[in-house]
Amino acid sequence: MNIAPNLLEKAKKIKLLILDVDGVMTDNRLFYGDDGIEYKSFHTRDGHGMVLLQKSDVEIGIITGRKSQLVSNRMKDLKVKHVYQGVPDKLPTFLSLVNNLNLEMDEIAYIGDDILDLPILMRIGLSVTPLNGDNEVKTRVDYISKFNGGEGCVREVCEMIMRSQGSWQKHMDFFLRDLG
Repeated sequence: MNIAPNLLEKAKKIKLLILDVDGVMTDNRLFYGDDGIEYKSFHTRDGHGMVLLQKSDVEIGIITGRKSQLVSNRMKDLKVKHVYQGVPDKLPTFLSLVNNLNLEMDEIAYIGDDILDLPILMRIGLSVTPLNGDNEVKTRVDYISKFNGGEGCVREVCEMIMRSQGSWQKHMDFFLRDLG
């Protein structure tokens, strides 16, 4: 992974990664069955990246405008502690979380894809949007992922943070153990 030096410096400070869900963890499409149940698709590598990042002592949270039991279930599977759903105006929730965790703005990364994410993206240490993020967002973030939302964007950012903080190799060593 080739990371620009200025992004490495920003990523090195991160203690909390906050994610939007629709358009970041998913491909931004909503599926409804005839029974009225909502379905979403999550990328497993994004989830594994989130697990590894948390094992690297970086907390993860989500703040999303929609509310869904399946998001609650997925976040429980990934052991994400800070889950805020049904939050159309994300800024007050974000500021409360930052205050509760006693963090500085440069210690926070956020991945958002749409204009409602801008109030947070414009305040933090490392701002990211997926490759298919809104054009207004793309012009205002530190980094545009090489991947679309729901297709590996979250994993890319998790790896960027771990590589900058020196914890990525520990995970690689674990998976490559006993190979010689």
